[in-house]
Amino acid sequence: MTFRLLYLIFARLCGWLTLLPHSDDVKNTEILVLRHQIAVLQRQVRSPRLTWADRAILAALTRRLSTARRRQLSLIITPRTLLRWHAELVRRHWTYRHRQPGRPRTGPAIRRLVLEMARDNPAWGYRRICGELTGLGHKIAPSTVWEILKEAGIDPAPRRAAASWKQFLSVQAKTIAAVDFFHVDTVFLGRLYVLFVIEQHHRRRVHLAGVTAHPTAAWTVQQARNTLMDFGERTDGLKFLIRDLDAKYADAFDAVFTAAGMRVITTPVRAPRANAICERWIGSARRECTDRLLIAGRRHLHHTLSEYVVHYNTHRPHRTLGQRPPDGKSHITPAGDNIRVLRRDRLGGLLHEYSQVA
Repeated sequence: MTFRLLYLIFARLCGWLTLLPHSDDVKNTEILVLRHQIAVLQRQVRSPRLTWADRAILAALTRRLSTARRRQLSLIITPRTLLRWHAELVRRHWTYRHRQPGRPRTGPAIRRLVLEMARDNPAWGYRRICGELTGLGHKIAPSTVWEILKEAGIDPAPRRAAASWKQFLSVQAKTIAAVDFFHVDTVFLGRLYVLFVIEQHHRRRVHLAGVTAHPTAAWTVQQARNTLMDFGERTDGLKFLIRDLDAKYADAFDAVFTAAGMRVITTPVRAPRANAICERWIGSARRECTDRLLIAGRRHLHHTLSEYVVHYNTHRPHRTLGQRPPDGKSHITPAGDNIRVLRRDRLGGLLHEYSQVA
């Protein structure tokens, strides 16, 4: 601001110096023209906006005029205006920051921690959250926790304890697996059948159980046993298995999963939406893989789908998982200017995977 004031003063001085060589008649004519322009502007603009630099220059120049002369001139400022400007300067100069009475406000980090605990633990009340914060080394009163929850619009524990539909479905999805068949026609007009299992609905991880041209009930039972052996300890949290009413699922097939502590649930007739996640994966596998290749035989199809399953589980982004793959990392590394992107091809260039290289 000081530089601006100095610049304005310098510009005005240069303008006044240019008036020295002019005659008195020219100066008087310019004064009359400028007075008329000011009168026109005053009729259009009632209260002009002046910066503090304009006020300083006008106040300094007006001080050199006598009182009688100031009364004759039609100025946009008055003595009352000058006094008001001076009063504002005094008020700004002697104004100090006032400290708000009462205890200091709780820090934003503790407030975020309180809200996070309340959302993650619906059954916790404000006293329980206060106790947890005390164990973490934060000294905070229970009433403060109550005020933080109230300002955020979070209900007390008895009303908050009831799980929402999103929480309920998320918990249930961790215990649900699904199995299904789909077929692929080879280049020699043969038909192959693919059995796959989606381990957990909430992760969408796919397991290729087997490929055959003759899907008998005995073959299906054997693939079920192999699948459970491959799962290992991952079957501990599974409680339900969804399948359709295909005759290839014999009683022995259900017995394999029942012995592992799972309950088999069959879908209604002609209701593909009852097993929508499996149907979604079949569509993705067809559009991105099998419909773009000529399959020669069973071994070729098994190799192709194995490559696609690895790509699907380890790299392909999923909107439901926040654009992360089922077996992907928990966080995404932010890109920078010095990051180089490396491309990896699968299935002869049919699938492309991109990764960052420092």
